Amino acid sequence: MKILEEKRYALLLAANDSEYVKKVYGGYFNVFVDALGDIEGEKWDLFRVVEGEFPKIEDLQNYEGFVILCRALGGKVAKSYSGWDIGIRKLSLTEDFYSHGFYDGLDEIPPILSIIECHQDEVWEVPVGARILGYSVKTGVEMFAFGENILGIQGHPEYTKDILDNLIDRLVSNDSIERGFAEEAKLQLKKAEPDRKYWERICKAFLKGRWSQLPTYF
Repeated sequence: MKILEEKRYALLLAANDSEYVKKVYGGYFNVFVDALGDIEGEKWDLFRVVEGEFPKIEDLQNYEGFVILCRALGGKVAKSYSGWDIGIRKLSLTEDFYSHGFYDGLDEIPPILSIIECHQDEVWEVPVGARILGYSVKTGVEMFAFGENILGIQGHPEYTKDILDNLIDRLVSNDSIERGFAEEAKLQLKKAEPDRKYWERICKAFLKGRWSQLPTYF
């Protein structure tokens, strides 16, 4: 009987758990693992980098991949001229996405996907050598890849609608956004659905090396 080797993944959490997420999900760690983890053959470790906790350098070789919750991975980042982007947005995938081959052996990924967004900053310029994999009407760089080991996504493929709904309430309570804007965002949230299953497949394919070349559909 062949024993499968356990794969290890590390989540570097760069934000504190909200009270809502702790109560409903037990923390953001569980949100990420539920979205990106598989049932068997994996071990996920949590490092709260927001509190100064990092994995040891000598331990990095033990991990198959990293999921990084952060503002940006290089390039030029600044606040959006158009302000907050909160809600469910349609993201268009580029030719580079399909030629790069985010594919796990299932059916094709549609060229337009919906994703939950909640950000004020955005990537204005990707690192030299990076490829833009997705964009939206509001944000020119929604998704990019750098080499074979870095994937940046502006939106939140791990978020559920209730997490965003609670986050909107928190942003109103600390005066980060106006109540009228929040009400519009919540109304839009009720009318749309994120393509979480496709995003989970994309992230898993990248994170776990299920990667192949696909023909271009454009």
